[in-house]
Amino acid sequence: MVTSLGVVGVLIVGLVGWTLYQNSYDLREEKVTITGGSVPLQGILALPEQDEGPFGLVVFVHGDGPIDATHETFYRPLWEAFAKAGYASLSWDKPGINGAPGNWLDQSMEDRATETEAAIEWVRGRPDIDSSRIGLWGASQAGWVMPKVVNLDPDIAFVIAVSTAINWLQQGEFNTLAELSEKNASADEFEKARVNRVKNLDQLARDASFGDLVASGEAEGLTEDRWNFIRKNYRSDARADLETVDVPVLLILGGHDVNVDVADTERVYRELLDPPGQLVVKNYPDGTHSLVKKNLEDSELMSTLVAVLAPRSLFVPGYLADQTAFLEGIGR
Repeated sequence: MVTSLGVVGVLIVGLVGWTLYQNSYDLREEKVTITGGSVPLQGILALPEQDEGPFGLVVFVHGDGPIDATHETFYRPLWEAFAKAGYASLSWDKPGINGAPGNWLDQSMEDRATETEAAIEWVRGRPDIDSSRIGLWGASQAGWVMPKVVNLDPDIAFVIAVSTAINWLQQGEFNTLAELSEKNASADEFEKARVNRVKNLDQLARDASFGDLVASGEAEGLTEDRWNFIRKNYRSDARADLETVDVPVLLILGGHDVNVDVADTERVYRELLDPPGQLVVKNYPDGTHSLVKKNLEDSELMSTLVAVLAPRSLFVPGYLADQTAFLEGIGR
């Protein structure tokens, strides 16, 4: 009995040690307050552990949702991969998250671009950052933000676009149909979704208030803030801004993305970013919208275990290494 308890104890200690090791990163994280925009931003500057710089910088532009600076630690494997290439990373809590001032649902895509540019201007004043090697990393909804930032700032050096969409309304329709298909929905469910979409588009076309939505019985699943956010942004389309982007772009897409029509995204990026060598496209057939392995995302238990015990292994093979290689090639 004593021997068995001893073995269990050793196993527990070993598991705790392994977990701590897997969740330790070769980074120096500095909490920062980013000033210069409409509200102060609560951020984290993740610096390579070795050397004092100046480092290149990857500025993170979040996707949709109430995201904090680390994306609940999801960003840290990326920060570490970028540090290996000699790059720091800058990210911040969205307005209203973790007590930060403001409300991210009050923002248009133009507001988010202005916020990102203000953060870049702030960080350019740091001696440990090489202002000639500042670029953008963004996922999903960031596809409508990053091209605007590039057009605001002629000194942006590169863009890494992950699972980015082209047109807000087309993306929404694709997402609805893809999710219904994945769960083998009935014909009645497809028809109900079609009818609801027509009603939703009609309300948007009339610029209906949330009160109008409630009165018509069509507010299910929405808050007033969310509806107003949609009203501000539903006309978003990346094409016009993408046409004038003239920096190196790495486009990353997953084969199991039910949020974004990745075939359409790749087609438009290839059409608009045509100078030789400007665009690099990486497709990961086993990747989901977040580039997590499909089998892990399908299992809440397995994804939770891997996130705790081996967080770098959440992503599809090559995802981290390919971004490191892209950054190592910038400026060469």
